Amino acid sequence: MNKIVKKRFFSENVVQFVVEAPEIARTRKAGNFVIIRLDEKGERVPLTISEADTEKGTITIVVQRIGVSTYKLAALNEGDYIHDVVGPLGHPTHIFKAGTVLACGGGVGVAPLLPIVQAFKEAGNRVVSILAARNKDLIILEDEIRKYSDEVIIMTDDGSYGKKGVVTVGMEDVIAREKVDFCVAIGPAIMMKFCSLTTQKHEIPTVVSLNTIMVDGTGMCGACRVKVDGKTRFVCVDGPEFDAHKVDFNEMLMRMGAYKEQEKEAFEAYKNALA
Repeated sequence: MNKIVKKRFFSENVVQFVVEAPEIARTRKAGNFVIIRLDEKGERVPLTISEADTEKGTITIVVQRIGVSTYKLAALNEGDYIHDVVGPLGHPTHIFKAGTVLACGGGVGVAPLLPIVQAFKEAGNRVVSILAARNKDLIILEDEIRKYSDEVIIMTDDGSYGKKGVVTVGMEDVIAREKVDFCVAIGPAIMMKFCSLTTQKHEIPTVVSLNTIMVDGTGMCGACRVKVDGKTRFVCVDGPEFDAHKVDFNEMLMRMGAYKEQEKEAFEAYKNALA
């Protein structure tokens, strides 16, 4: 059982939790994730560790309310307990002295991007971060990203904050003015696909995190399989980060929609039970 010590809403559907997990806080690295369960029969939900405090023994996770389990999690409050928090899982991000690193985060993808930005900056790199969302209200962790970035560019679809346009518009602007040596992109699958296409055109090495497709986090269920360089890989045990230019995003996008109807039915049943 892991106690929730702090909770705050970034927006109507995006919630940040600080959770007691001293062993995980002590051993986690940038790119690691945890699996949570709300109760003994609960769904396994993968969430990337966005921050950790070794002195307080806490980790920070960010969740977006989408389905039944994430709505149940978002309903918990400070002082409540999460039944299971298992981790750190996954291979950590390979941090090295690259030169100029372009870090692109879309929506809640900024949460897992934060420790990576911090690690690349502490390794001596110039870090240019691009935060993208549909509107100003959906930009998260801006102050925290600024702390570890040489420059932060905000992109919103509707132009309500920063520059108007999608993340790739900001990427092209940066690439046009300076040499970018490495790129990290985390966000919705469709966003990562187009980030990958952009950097591939400019021959910039790029990694993406595919944790959105994971389920059980141990490689047992096979739900997170994805084609990388023509070979089947399991995101939870082989990733969650991969060479963006080798990921078959079209297959991944198709598989992510495989259970939409069942997810919709489960959510409707959950809402009806609450009524």
